[in-house]
Amino acid sequence: MSTSASPYERALGARIGELHPKTAWYFQTIPAGSVGVGRGVFTTAGSRHRWLRPLFRIAEAAGVAFAGWERDVPFRIENRTVGGRAVATRWFDLPGRTWVMPDVVELTRDGVLRNEIGPRRTVVTTFDIDVHDEAVVLTIRRVGLRFGPIRLTAPAFLRPRIGLVERWDDERERHHVAMTIDAPLLGRVYEYTGFFEYTIESERS
Repeated sequence: MSTSASPYERALGARIGELHPKTAWYFQTIPAGSVGVGRGVFTTAGSRHRWLRPLFRIAEAAGVAFAGWERDVPFRIENRTVGGRAVATRWFDLPGRTWVMPDVVELTRDGVLRNEIGPRRTVVTTFDIDVHDEAVVLTIRRVGLRFGPIRLTAPAFLRPRIGLVERWDDERERHHVAMTIDAPLLGRVYEYTGFFEYTIESERS
């Protein structure tokens, strides 16, 4: 498969055929000159813990996670395949503000998926991709921080468990996404879940 193909498609290989056709379509290569556009609503999003708000305000400014706990959050996502990388931008329409989270996913030479999050790619994770019941399941393997030339990796005993499940919901006829972050000793500290519609649109005028 060409190295210009979607990193998810290359990582899954033949297993992409085990996905629901709509989910497989979402993770396949987006043709040059086109953009994948998702529009939907997160039924719940953010962190329920008020005492963590100061930490999440820093994360929000870094474009990594937003501060607060909200319901019925409209969102939009744009996906592109650029040079074999999955380049995405998400807009969350929060009360009084719109928060933006960009990220880039690539498949390394070692066959590992790496995700760099934020406009300055402040958070760097590596993750495994799997298929369960026609859904994509992403599980974070490592989490690190990047501050210019300085890179820090969380030790195993402090490493949060981050997971994402993306599937097709036959009843609603929409894509469903659920992301969770669980920290050692603290439990669930951040999450979002919701439904969205997805189209591939031309960027050419």
